[in-house]
Amino acid sequence: MSSFSQSHFYRLVVSCPDQVGIVARVSSFIAQQGGSITEASQHSDLETGRFFMRYEILAESLGITAQALREGFAPVAQEFNMQWALTDTKRKPRVVLMVSKESHCLVDLLYRWQAGELACDIVGVISNHDAMRSLTEWYGIPYYHIPVDPQDKQPAFDAVDAQIQALDADCVVLARYMQILPPALCQRYRGRVINIHHSFLPSFAGAKPYHQAYERGVKLIGATCHYVTEELDAGPIIEQDIHRVSHCHTPTDLVRFGRDVEKAVLARGLRWHLEDRVLIHGNKTVVFS
Repeated sequence: MSSFSQSHFYRLVVSCPDQVGIVARVSSFIAQQGGSITEASQHSDLETGRFFMRYEILAESLGITAQALREGFAPVAQEFNMQWALTDTKRKPRVVLMVSKESHCLVDLLYRWQAGELACDIVGVISNHDAMRSLTEWYGIPYYHIPVDPQDKQPAFDAVDAQIQALDADCVVLARYMQILPPALCQRYRGRVINIHHSFLPSFAGAKPYHQAYERGVKLIGATCHYVTEELDAGPIIEQDIHRVSHCHTPTDLVRFGRDVEKAVLARGLRWHLEDRVLIHGNKTVVFS
């Protein structure tokens, strides 16, 4: 990892009604503080008249704290009716992973985290099974086994909610957690729960979707990383990808390709979320990747 990637930044993320002068006003404000903008991204949604912006500012160029910068920027934000946030990269987001029995996404995220690819602290893994305990604890991460009774799931979800709050999580990742979160949890953690699923929904729902797809002769396998909402697998999409297949491939090949796509898409989506590159706009996203 380069020394530059380890530098200390403030990230300013903005969404507001579009109008002339936003970029000039924000850039001038930062320049007046002596700030060096190391990365700048903007997008205007012409259909909705909404403007989106993400700036990375080298913290050492300012000489003031993130809180002082927030206080100074507040009048600018009010002037343009902005929804905005300013984050300090010195504080790593606290992430909780949730998993059931399939390990590929969990293994991939834990490896990337240990390798320094994900700028976060993974503070715990929650599962409805005990199968991933030894793997998780090998990384020195606490493991919380919360079984789910099919006849009465609410006590388990209450325990999940309590554990997430106890861990003070900023983000929750469903790394192939095969339970549907209840609406109350979706609402409480809106914009903070990330899920991954294969691309065969709704055509091939239920058991063995890759075998169903094989029988249908599909030519593309894909995966979707998205935010969780009350509507199942229909939240704002963060990232997607595909893998082409042919008549030469077996159902086992399709499963293998699908796992590869799922873990890559989930890792990219999580990384962009952690780096404040994803702005939710209704049921869509603007992603400054």
